[in-house]
Amino acid sequence: MSIYISFVIPAYNEELRISQTINKVFDYFGKQNFEFEIIVVDDGSKDNTQIVMKNFPNVKYIKLVQNQGKGAAVRTGMLAAQGKYIIFSDADLSTPVYEIPKLLKYLENGYDVCIGSRALDSSMIKVHQPFYREFMGKTFNKLVQLLVVKGISDTQCGFKGFTKQASEIIFSKQIINGFGFDVEIIYLAKLANLKIKEIPVEWYNDDRSKVHPIKDSIKMLSEIIKIRNLHK
Repeated sequence: MSIYISFVIPAYNEELRISQTINKVFDYFGKQNFEFEIIVVDDGSKDNTQIVMKNFPNVKYIKLVQNQGKGAAVRTGMLAAQGKYIIFSDADLSTPVYEIPKLLKYLENGYDVCIGSRALDSSMIKVHQPFYREFMGKTFNKLVQLLVVKGISDTQCGFKGFTKQASEIIFSKQIINGFGFDVEIIYLAKLANLKIKEIPVEWYNDDRSKVHPIKDSIKMLSEIIKIRNLHK
């Protein structure tokens, strides 16, 4: 039986790689028994992302007027999605699109949220980040476990799947616009007593990451400290 999947890609200044990403996604879905939609949410890009997207009329393209942050872009795409299952992925496809069945296995069998993880099986990390980024990521996760949510080894991997109902419950309440939104949506899922599964997925570091190791880490820390107060 065919199922309907929405694949959401937040994008900011992605003119150089968005075409390749979309072509890979179409190539994958074209070989599956899935009905699908691809949604690209342009977070106020200042480059030619919008011009490039004109080459893909079969993609639902949403342009935010101003740059607000990845959390805002993902929220916009998730709430616009029509699929029974909704997956969001980073624009660089650090986790390859062919890892989708791993998420669907659990979403189709009673789980509401399925989280891709780099921490459960380190052998799945095929291209590592620089040492300092990995160290900062592990330190950030320890703070997340201490301050916000326990039990999730990797909150920040940009490959997560939701049932439509779970997506509506979570993203209708999600507030944080920055990179700290990943922690917020897991917190909201736990608050709503949704069934969550974390699974290991392949991951390849892309050196063109838009996350600044110092500036964004400080901002993310300030965001996660606010989460409990935002959702009392």
